[in-house]
Amino acid sequence: MQYGAFDSEFLKRLERLSLNMEKLMASGSGGLRKSKAKGSSVEFSDYREYAYGDDLRRVDWNAYGRSGRLFVKLFMEEREAMVNIFLDCSRSMDFGEPKKSLAEVQLAGAIAFLALNNMDRLCINLMQNGSLRSSGIFGGRGQFEGCAAFLDNIEFKGIADMEKAIKQKKFGGRGLSLIISDFFTQDKPEDFLKYLLYHKQDIVLLHILSAEELNPKLQGQIRLKDSETDGMLDVDLTPSVIDNYERTLNSFISALKESSKKYGGAYVNISSADSLEKVLFEDMIAAQIVK
Repeated sequence: MQYGAFDSEFLKRLERLSLNMEKLMASGSGGLRKSKAKGSSVEFSDYREYAYGDDLRRVDWNAYGRSGRLFVKLFMEEREAMVNIFLDCSRSMDFGEPKKSLAEVQLAGAIAFLALNNMDRLCINLMQNGSLRSSGIFGGRGQFEGCAAFLDNIEFKGIADMEKAIKQKKFGGRGLSLIISDFFTQDKPEDFLKYLLYHKQDIVLLHILSAEELNPKLQGQIRLKDSETDGMLDVDLTPSVIDNYERTLNSFISALKESSKKYGGAYVNISSADSLEKVLFEDMIAAQIVK
């Protein structure tokens, strides 16, 4: 993976985690998440097309003989959840040291691995300039390499218009939607949160900010450049200006967290300087997003 290779030891650690679907989707009807019980004793439910990495013992060979296509049997206790990851690909995400884009893609890759490892269906959605570009549907652990290749080819440019982008997404039913962004956008989060809730999506907001944004070290008279619009602003960074910035930032974070809570979602604030291990094994476990 271009944005920090997942070595075998890290993947082994990831295998001990899973998306906490029982918690995240507890408000809706049951049956969207498979139980840990395996075998044919559960009631047959549906088919889906075979994906590389699926258990060949679940292939319906009679269906293959009729259609020439491979289909996998699903059972009542094994219905898959649909997981959508929305990535902010605006220019502001390519800021910071380390860059927010690096943290975003690594986190998306880890979440994708968890979903595929647990046989959930996965789609990655790229948001940029109000447009939405979606991957195909990934299913099965064997498709992680293809998912990683899709993540490798992201360009960060333009502005964020998250409402316009997310409202282009067509959902086929209830599922889990995770949005990874700095949320520096002109639209209000409520606008796209309402849309996701209307389409029966359980929501997770993963809010990535750079170390410079969380704890600025600048001082004195400087010229700031907007990373998305290239607009310039001359400021005198006195202690009172820094204090006002910190209050505004804290208010911004609190408002986003409250909006997430209002629509039944989960929220995690992340520094791009944090290790992926800390985010996954501490922050996201504490928020009950993974277990």
